[in-house]
Amino acid sequence: MGEIRVIKPGMLTTIQDRGRWGFQASGVPVAGPMDLCSHRLANLLVGNGADAATIEITLLGPELEFEDERTIAVAGAEFEVSVDDRIIPTHRAVRVRGGGRLRFGRRARGARAYIAIAGGIDVPPTLGSRATHLSSGMGGLEGRPLQAGDRVPLGCAGTARPALRGGRPPMLPLPDGRARVRVLAGPHAEAFTPDAFSILHAAPYTIGSRSDRMGFRLDGPTLTHAGGADIISDATPPGALQVPSSGRPILLMADRPTTGGYPIIATVIAADLSLAGQLGPGDTIAFVACSRGEAVAALIAQERALMAAQEAVSS
Repeated sequence: MGEIRVIKPGMLTTIQDRGRWGFQASGVPVAGPMDLCSHRLANLLVGNGADAATIEITLLGPELEFEDERTIAVAGAEFEVSVDDRIIPTHRAVRVRGGGRLRFGRRARGARAYIAIAGGIDVPPTLGSRATHLSSGMGGLEGRPLQAGDRVPLGCAGTARPALRGGRPPMLPLPDGRARVRVLAGPHAEAFTPDAFSILHAAPYTIGSRSDRMGFRLDGPTLTHAGGADIISDATPPGALQVPSSGRPILLMADRPTTGGYPIIATVIAADLSLAGQLGPGDTIAFVACSRGEAVAALIAQERALMAAQEAVSS
């Protein structure tokens, strides 16, 4: 056992695992990482199990002090990362000594990075998950972002299989202020005028300043409803593009509610959700129509890449 001490918290630093699945029918949100691929890769690199929690950092990284020696890996957004003032590579497992400090400097591309620590984060699970859901104050460390002075408990490093050799490239091309993601027509496409879907992918949208882990508020071409903007509340899958009466879509992300009362014109395919999760306020996002077959093929390719990473680490 051991712990890390938060010297500086960064902008928005939370504890996340794969999410609180199985309770949406009771209105409990899933939460979890905004970029699931990078979260999974970071855990693979230090030999953690699939359910281990990582630390998600957003735009500005923290400074952390380690009580005991640990193997760590940072995956996702491209940051300048150092341990005791020595620059370390990302997407590779490295050792941090007891008393060592992990610091994040300049960010080059992407919005979110994930710190995996051998043994995982050992905060008490809530409904089977350690994921932080900010608006409900559930999970993680008291349901909130990390703060200076926090002490975060770690699991037993002996349960992990540290892999110190070699590294892996990012699981996705990191966006440099812009990204193109693929979408399928949503369950309420008939609630919009016939040209709305074409308008959606005719020009990019800008992620607004009021965006957060719950959803990205998008500024760009407005979409017109065929009738009213309100519907009987329906399920909200990850990547859903809801359109309120303003006609400006909202892209629902990790902390989304379980249901919503606005029609969904489209959904971002599962394979592109991690790419969307690497965007931040001021970045642009363009939507490209694709087929269900293409969506399935993209997800299979992504899973094969993760399997190849796991085999490389285990060998």
